[in-house]
Amino acid sequence: MAIFQVPNINIIGISACVPEDVYSNYDYDWIGEKERETLIKTIGVEKKRHAKKGTTTSDLCFEAANELIEDLNWSRSEIDLLIFVSQSRDYIIPATAGLLQERLSLSKSCIAFDVSLGCSGYVYGLSVIGSMMSTGQIKKGLLLTGDISTLNTSYRDKSAFPLFGDAGTATAIELQDDANAMKFNLQTDGSGYDAIIIPDGGIRNFAEKETSFEYHKISDGIFRNGFNISLDGIKVFNFSLREVKPNVLKLLKESNIEIDNIDYFVFHQANKLMNDTIRKQLKIDADKVPSSLKDYGNTSSASIPLTIVTQLGKEVESKELTFLLSGFGVGLSWGSVVLQVNSIVCPPLLILKN
Repeated sequence: MAIFQVPNINIIGISACVPEDVYSNYDYDWIGEKERETLIKTIGVEKKRHAKKGTTTSDLCFEAANELIEDLNWSRSEIDLLIFVSQSRDYIIPATAGLLQERLSLSKSCIAFDVSLGCSGYVYGLSVIGSMMSTGQIKKGLLLTGDISTLNTSYRDKSAFPLFGDAGTATAIELQDDANAMKFNLQTDGSGYDAIIIPDGGIRNFAEKETSFEYHKISDGIFRNGFNISLDGIKVFNFSLREVKPNVLKLLKESNIEIDNIDYFVFHQANKLMNDTIRKQLKIDADKVPSSLKDYGNTSSASIPLTIVTQLGKEVESKELTFLLSGFGVGLSWGSVVLQVNSIVCPPLLILKN
């Protein structure tokens, strides 16, 4: 297992932004009322935010980052690293991070690049930005994570459409000599690449009029085309229940930390059944595992910081807390991190107006 630590790095602020439009799963009339109620109970998503066509993940991340920079009173010329973690970038080329560097009025000396990860993206992103800042002695950095998944889901796909919501987040990180080390356990299994996939539009399966745009029946209640998210729920569920628990326990053991010494476990917001099962496997009290699924759905790489902002905002602004964060899903990719925060800046959730 890839267990390592990153010293001298502190999270000093987290912000999040969601689109204005709210979609209620109680209005999802593609399936019948009884099946709809069962689905909502299982996945735990009652409503979520939908971006309008033309709104990008970078728009949401820009709002979150801009607010955070202002609240921290950071000089934009001192931000030397920006990493954008998303699987819904603005363009195939160029990298979206460069657009955000210019839009945020950061210096041309700022390093900016994209990382293509989804469910595990926040944890992996922290490891990348933390490692670069620690080894390179970079004093200030921004980790921007998020996805717009709703535009790639078929309304006629009951396995995916009710689950996903849209969000963008920003995390401000500083190099500090006295900061506690962040401790990571990261893993990958590419053999499960097709468990969550958009099959067409890349280089391997280039967009074709005859095959990519036409909707096909996959099974009862599931119709989609080549540009829609294909989700094998059973495969993802089994993977998560098999891999997340040992990953977390191994990290705790190597970090010499007991479960009781963790203030909050913030998991990727996959779905209620999956997250509840993982919590019970680990024997964690429910009040230590906050959830944002009910109001925002599965927001991919934004789900962990979005949960912190919406469920723990007041606490992280006023307390010293120990977190275990764990992301798992598309890739297949998963990882956990143990870290401390101490009275960080955490603005209220931002809403991007249409």
